[in-house]
Amino acid sequence: MKSLKSINKWKISKFLKNDNFSFERDYILKFVSSSLLLNAYKTVSGWKNYKSTPLLSLSKLEKDLKLNNIFYKDESKRFHLKSFKALGGAYAVEKISKGKKNITISSATAGNHGRSVAWGAKRLGLKCKIFVSQYVSNSRVHEIEKYGAEVTRVKGDYESSLNECIKLSKKNKWKIVQDVSTKKYKLVPLLTMAGYSIMIKEISKQTNQYITHIFLQAGVGGMAAGVVAGVAKYFKRIPKIIIVEPDRADCVLQSIKTRKLKKIKIKKESIMGGMSCNEMSYIPWQILRKASSCCVSVSDKNVAKTLAMLKDKKFSKKSIIGGECSTPGIISLIGVCNNSKARKIIDLNEKSNVLIIGCEGNADVKLYNQLLSKGRK
Repeated sequence: MKSLKSINKWKISKFLKNDNFSFERDYILKFVSSSLLLNAYKTVSGWKNYKSTPLLSLSKLEKDLKLNNIFYKDESKRFHLKSFKALGGAYAVEKISKGKKNITISSATAGNHGRSVAWGAKRLGLKCKIFVSQYVSNSRVHEIEKYGAEVTRVKGDYESSLNECIKLSKKNKWKIVQDVSTKKYKLVPLLTMAGYSIMIKEISKQTNQYITHIFLQAGVGGMAAGVVAGVAKYFKRIPKIIIVEPDRADCVLQSIKTRKLKKIKIKKESIMGGMSCNEMSYIPWQILRKASSCCVSVSDKNVAKTLAMLKDKKFSKKSIIGGECSTPGIISLIGVCNNSKARKIIDLNEKSNVLIIGCEGNADVKLYNQLLSKGRK
């Protein structure tokens, strides 16, 4: 395992300043209301075994990058589901089922969302049907099946699994709990985003330091928009919001660049599978097109190294289990710090307090162990 010196050559793939940036609390809370955010926290915090996930310090990395603080929100500890997704899908299941027991919940997933939906259905004694693409690993499927869900594998990509889920759900009158919003499908994705805002509610109580920058992973944009809604509701000061994506699936960056919702073509899937999305969700687009300070994309190159460095205490005094989708926030922060122009644009300096969302642990145990081994070489 290389020392921290090895990171001074890490690079970002693309950097885009959002010329349309305008963070307005009222505008954001028009989409995800205060009452919805408050209800999400009230509901989820009342669940058995609920507790705030740790806000850790990447103390070794912050010294190396000459920053005041780097906070890491460790979602590997969330309800034994090892992912922030536990806050969204399961909350949405509870809200749309409204106490009824004779309904079937359905969803398409790349892994973590489906696991949350399945867990949420099991909590309430509901039947659950989950659809996955051919690219979702067997270990992720087994984790979903643990909660009693019936998993159907669909040939093709995530979009193919979603289309199959929609088709069969309409035919069988199942209740779809999807985290992707369209103009006609808004309520459930709003509920999941409200669940994600709980991370910010917790952070507002976990540190008295003002967060100046948040590096936010984006697939379809649900987590990023949920966190931004949380910021609008719970933070006194507004930090810079930096959206991070795989360079093979940079639909947010491309949409903000062209100022319209843009569907991209993914030529090869990223190892960051949960972020390998070709089109933004509708409501996140409405929020992020204004609230994002800038967008960054990164390659898969340093994912394994970052995962191993988290585990082996290279960034902090504590060993951290962070999955592949927990790494891009760190990779992009390092890459931006190595890029004097980008660093200056977003004003990263010795007074900066940076927040990274460690969105998952070893949710896919087999892949995690493979990446850990590779990253230690």
